[in-house]
Amino acid sequence: MRAGSLIERRSIDVVPDEERHGTAFSQFTLWLGANLQITAVVTGALAVVFGGDVVWSAVGLLAGNLLGGAVMALHSAQGPKLGLPQMIQSRAQFGVRGAVVPLLLVILMYVGFFASGSVLAGQAVGELTHTGDTAGIVLFALVTAVTAAVGYRVIHTLGRVASVICALAFVYLGIRLLDRVDLSALLGDAHFDLPVFLLAVSLSASWQLAFGPYVADYSRYLPRTTSGRATFWWTLAGSALGSQWSMTFGVLVAATAGEKFLASQVGYVVALGGTGLVASFFYFVIALGKLTINVLNTYGGFMSMVTSVSGFRGRRVLSQRGRAVYIAVIMAAGTAVALLGKDSFLSSFKDFLLFLLTFFTPWSAINLVDYYLISRERYDIPALFDPHGRYGAWRWDALGVYATGLLAQLPFLATSFCTGPFVAPLGGADVSWIVGLVVPALLYWLLARRHTAHIPERTADAPLPDQEPVSRER
Repeated sequence: MRAGSLIERRSIDVVPDEERHGTAFSQFTLWLGANLQITAVVTGALAVVFGGDVVWSAVGLLAGNLLGGAVMALHSAQGPKLGLPQMIQSRAQFGVRGAVVPLLLVILMYVGFFASGSVLAGQAVGELTHTGDTAGIVLFALVTAVTAAVGYRVIHTLGRVASVICALAFVYLGIRLLDRVDLSALLGDAHFDLPVFLLAVSLSASWQLAFGPYVADYSRYLPRTTSGRATFWWTLAGSALGSQWSMTFGVLVAATAGEKFLASQVGYVVALGGTGLVASFFYFVIALGKLTINVLNTYGGFMSMVTSVSGFRGRRVLSQRGRAVYIAVIMAAGTAVALLGKDSFLSSFKDFLLFLLTFFTPWSAINLVDYYLISRERYDIPALFDPHGRYGAWRWDALGVYATGLLAQLPFLATSFCTGPFVAPLGGADVSWIVGLVVPALLYWLLARRHTAHIPERTADAPLPDQEPVSRER
């Protein structure tokens, strides 16, 4: 992406220093805007829907947002240093082609989040345009795809706009909600229940950890001199504040509205704001918040698909038409899932969130241990595009650790379609995500620290000889 250009001209290649721009504060506005939205409200509400009280649900959600957000922000800090999308860097751990294994699951995640976001945004768009949910979902998907196709700069602009508008809207909605509830009674009804508390922690931790596979995509254009600590703290602050704000609102709504909220999440929130033009404004706010996050999902899915294909086909030029095709595939798949599942959204969303944790906690553990403890932020970037280079095509040791991390979680997993034998002794609590972080992190550290010959003395980012970057568009 040339300096000052609106349309991005890169995808998975290294961003050169002359194209770097922005400050670490941009991560705060992007992730604040991405989390002040209706799906985060629903996520918080689930903690109450499944048995929690207001106090301990809010505390559990805060713990999960901080713990998961810290892991997510550590990934964000990799962006300015390497100038690469997140999943390309995974090739250093899993191999140029082996990285496809977690990538396929990442793409599934993007489609799932695109679909869940489109269901709620489609309701808002359908009300605004008076066309109904189905047409609203399709229209929203088209706008999302066009925005994602423009790329990085417009995504950050959208985040800045959404962070201001959605923050003001949530302040107003919060005031309206507090006028209707007996807050002292809700706070006085606290009763700690460990399994329900851990469910709240898991819901918000999974929300944050799911950003990990693409968070560096949105920090990679920052100047190389950008402080890693600044990137970490601004990312964590924006994501944790935005999500906790939305989720706490969801907790209060679910605790006071009950069936009214469950019957129509979008309708209830808009009615809380007002009627007439005020209602139209809040439908717009809901659509804007969902647009911000769904653009991230679409853009991240596009990056992951290009990364997967290029691992087998090598480095090649990506045309504007090719970029559009990748984005269209993500849009079509997500829209199809949204249309098929729009009538059973709430019942399936909790299991979807918790199931995501099973796949992404081992990946995060391996990636972060390798980057910060084994390689110590040093990568041979050209070798990330060469299956015959120092990282090889497949790193079976890392893939074995990843598989072990997946299997280690199963006895502790509690979902409607899979409940492990250790769930009942723990009172029904799901602690699989903790196992999924600790076990692969420890195993990978023990294994990888004995084999460090592939680690360069410093980060190398020169282009491969006689080859154009994969993502330079013409």
